[in-house]
Amino acid sequence: MTANPARILIVEDEIKLASLLHDYFQQAHYLPHCIHHGDEVIGYVKNHPVDLILLDVMLPGKDGIQLCKELRQFTVLPIIMITARVDEVDRLLGLELGADDYICKPFSPREVVARAKAVLRRSQPNGHANSPAKNSSFSLNEHTLEIHYQNHRIELTMVECQLIKQLCSEPGRIFSRSQLMDAMYQDHRIVSDRTIDSHIKKLRKKLSAGVTDKEFIHSVYGAGYRFEITDI
Repeated sequence: MTANPARILIVEDEIKLASLLHDYFQQAHYLPHCIHHGDEVIGYVKNHPVDLILLDVMLPGKDGIQLCKELRQFTVLPIIMITARVDEVDRLLGLELGADDYICKPFSPREVVARAKAVLRRSQPNGHANSPAKNSSFSLNEHTLEIHYQNHRIELTMVECQLIKQLCSEPGRIFSRSQLMDAMYQDHRIVSDRTIDSHIKKLRKKLSAGVTDKEFIHSVYGAGYRFEITDI
């Protein structure tokens, strides 16, 4: 068991099913919390730490599809959609909501826990979503789309957050443009090298505006970019 177990938000209006999932996640050493009404989700996520959301499509108040869209406006935390209708799957995929996985009812609670574990492993390669850089004074908060460095706070877009997360995951490593594209655009859309360069330029501008005496993103001619905190 890790020192900081992942916090799972279960959004499910079937009380017995939500309780069952809660018990299975608790037994697996996670920290689950249940919400039964769609209108309560956004406020909870904005005010409480969450590492993964299990989000049912059919909910009272705001439904899962609307909630997924709203969540993706301010957070990149993993979302697993749950639906009771097999024909809903094509609709979910077609909408490109930004969910990380989907599960159809009926399901085994053990399968849900296993799928959640897999999604968390993919989304948190270094074991925690908020510690991508090996530097105690630099931190990336994916939930609020912010970088904190010393006393500075730098706001990011979702794409910039994915970009810096990939670079920070292995400080000093050179990432090619294609590797950064894959990290930033997981739907495998076609983008040019210039798109990556443009995002890098904007990100550097934000970083230099907040911290003028440091350089974070370094160009490596003919190879790509690497993250490293050095004096300019």
